[in-house]
Amino acid sequence: MQLETNPSSKNASLSYDLDQWQKGYRSLKQEYDYAINEIEGQIPPELEGTLFRNGPGLLDINGQQIHHPFDGDGMISAITFQNGQAHYRNRFVRTQAFLEEQQAGKILYRGVFGTQKPGGWLANFMDLRLKNIANTQVIYWGGKLLALWEAAEPYRLDPATLETIGLDYLDGILEPGEAFGAHPIVDPACQFDQGAPCLVNFSIKPKGLSTTITLYELDPAGKLLRKQMRSVPGFAFIHDFALTPNYCIFFQNPVDFNPIPFVMGLRGAGQCLEFKGDRPTQALIIPRQGSAPIRTIPIQAGFVFHHANAFEQDGDLFVDSICYDALPSIEPDEDYRQVKFAELAPGQLWRFQFNLQSNSVTRQLIESRCCEFPSLHPDRTARPYRYAYIGAAHNPTGNAPLQAILKIDLTTGERQLWSAAPTGFVGEPVFVPRPNSLSEDDGWLLTLVFDAKRERSQIVILDAQNLAQPLARLHLKHHVPYGLHGTFTPECFIRI
Repeated sequence: MQLETNPSSKNASLSYDLDQWQKGYRSLKQEYDYAINEIEGQIPPELEGTLFRNGPGLLDINGQQIHHPFDGDGMISAITFQNGQAHYRNRFVRTQAFLEEQQAGKILYRGVFGTQKPGGWLANFMDLRLKNIANTQVIYWGGKLLALWEAAEPYRLDPATLETIGLDYLDGILEPGEAFGAHPIVDPACQFDQGAPCLVNFSIKPKGLSTTITLYELDPAGKLLRKQMRSVPGFAFIHDFALTPNYCIFFQNPVDFNPIPFVMGLRGAGQCLEFKGDRPTQALIIPRQGSAPIRTIPIQAGFVFHHANAFEQDGDLFVDSICYDALPSIEPDEDYRQVKFAELAPGQLWRFQFNLQSNSVTRQLIESRCCEFPSLHPDRTARPYRYAYIGAAHNPTGNAPLQAILKIDLTTGERQLWSAAPTGFVGEPVFVPRPNSLSEDDGWLLTLVFDAKRERSQIVILDAQNLAQPLARLHLKHHVPYGLHGTFTPECFIRI
């Protein structure tokens, strides 16, 4: 393991073995329920609550391979921390399509990112159904545990057992067929609600030559506070957004969509996107309250999946985002497990500073190391912040799998790096504040690490102030396929 205080040091050799990395892309077909007893170190006794994680748990249907992991059926993991002990449980989100395919023992639905039904183009011709895979995020809000996928309604789960309750329309906020995005953001102290927290989310719906963005703001009980619909020109492929006290900010990536190969059964919908590197990204700045028009400011951002944070300061608007040179894609005849990392440009963390008086923008590179899945103290969301935590490559240059957790001090520029290389591969870090803490970095980082040597996964607990060594490693009895996003709630729904 490594603590890095001088990120300029370089190691030209690869920090990983591709065959070992590939082992993390195997289905986990068994559902578990057990106390975690194999623990190195000690779980902090003050750490109480539940870490929920979501991601594709099935990467094949009865041996038929999913073409892209983003098409895999969602599986929720719940790790409960209580009295210095921990418990693991996982269950698949039993969507209607999941149940149908399990009963049939074969792929019945096309995936957005290229998974096709057996039988060639003719079997897929004109089949435009979307399979709600509920595999991207999971959040506990308004007394409900919701599994989210950006193109459909949420699925509600029992937070204690993870059993699927069914589609949830948020007590009438959503109509059947309306989506609720996979990247909700909690404003910890909304100025429109006397400082109470609120959940902000969005949905995207293309309509001919324009796209409708719908914004939702929900109170802690899950009741609708505000809703607005805005139309923007062109096709919008947007996965995430950023939030400040007054604005929702979207980066409209420069992509075009040609539906013909999808309709003809030749490609998945996501494979029909064409990145236009000669066009700028459009920053769409939407006021959270009132009917003022959208500000649209062209920026040089490449392609953006995720934002780290945004805030307002001295009249300017700041947005920190992971930027890629282009949209990564997997062609119909390619295997996602055979990624040639060295041939791809890495995702990097950039800061965009918008002057709303002049409608201008400047940008600054914050982190050149390959990185993804940013996290921060939840109380600093939508506000100026000092510390960012992010999954990162072990080496400071080049593209590679995420094997490390990087802490960035945005004030001093200091970096700390904890690495699980050469045989460990990390997921998104989730920051959990220490109860009654006073400093922004007083808390823990929780991350799921795939140990390719053991072919098992572990929950790693890091001290967010000092990443030198894990406080604890909780070894699971099995692997967990590489996941996407997760959230922590201080509530425990079971007793250990």
